[in-house]
Amino acid sequence: METKTEEPVIEVLEHATGSIYTGPLTNGRMEGKCEYVLPTGTKYVGDMKDGMFHGHGTLYFTTGGHFEANWENGRAVTVQTGNGGTYTFDDGLKYAADEWDYCMPVDRRFYSEVCNGLKPAGRTRLIDKEVPAELPLGWYDCGDGLYNPENRVVYTYEKIFLRNADIDEHEWIVRTCRKGINIEEQL
Repeated sequence: METKTEEPVIEVLEHATGSIYTGPLTNGRMEGKCEYVLPTGTKYVGDMKDGMFHGHGTLYFTTGGHFEANWENGRAVTVQTGNGGTYTFDDGLKYAADEWDYCMPVDRRFYSEVCNGLKPAGRTRLIDKEVPAELPLGWYDCGDGLYNPENRVVYTYEKIFLRNADIDEHEWIVRTCRKGINIEEQL
């Protein structure tokens, strides 16, 4: 006699925070294969246990990148790369802390130039996109949006709030990223 395994009932929960959970519940807790969308638009697809990321899952960011990892009680744990997970940028470049040589002094090419070769001589590329974003005076292009150092907020290129920068990110952006300047003042 065959026993039939019941399919879990899929629930949709809308939290007061604006997060939306789609997946099964066990004793009222989020457990099993699910999709969890944060108020920022970042989406987690994977396993949950007791309301936390647990098992294999991927965070998909609104900027196009994603972070894949094995999770344990809400934290990324060591996987094949040894760094807790793998971040893949929107252009396919994978971040590997122990083998990172992209856009470093040894090789200053952008990832698209590594994959597709260099373009003929001409105007210098400022970023790894064909057309760089317009920068408000004093703001920085930090790669996934625009940074206003006065209020330490990163906005999307459409000027929608993305995140608050901590002190380390602020210092990194000011030290390394392209800044909006007044060209006439520079001449």
